[in-house]
Amino acid sequence: MDSAIYIPILISLGSVSGALSRYYITLFFGRCFGTAFPYGTLFINLTGAFLMGLFATVISRLTIIYSLYFLVAVGFLGSYTTFSTYALDTSNLLRTKNDYKAALLYWLGTPILGFLSIEIGIFLGTLL
Repeated sequence: MDSAIYIPILISLGSVSGALSRYYITLFFGRCFGTAFPYGTLFINLTGAFLMGLFATVISRLTIIYSLYFLVAVGFLGSYTTFSTYALDTSNLLRTKNDYKAALLYWLGTPILGFLSIEIGIFLGTLL
């Protein structure tokens, strides 16, 4: 099968299962611990980062089908949590490029600018 068709299908299959996993885990934690604190999101972000690190390391050391990367890392973990990708990108900046300034800027800039973006979106949404 042509990879131009095959890869998006793998990403889509992984994305559906990742998004549904996120949804059901969030419901589970909400029922068990309440919704006053985002326990489910914290759990998802931490387990997603762990799984991304584990998977990225294992896949880089083994000769396995590279398309598995698109199913698991891009599809499943990408929709399960984007935090795992954020953590991997930060780690890659440190490990592969030894670019400490870029890693620090990315590590701090992402949540700060993300928060500001949310607030701007909320503000503009109230104007509509």
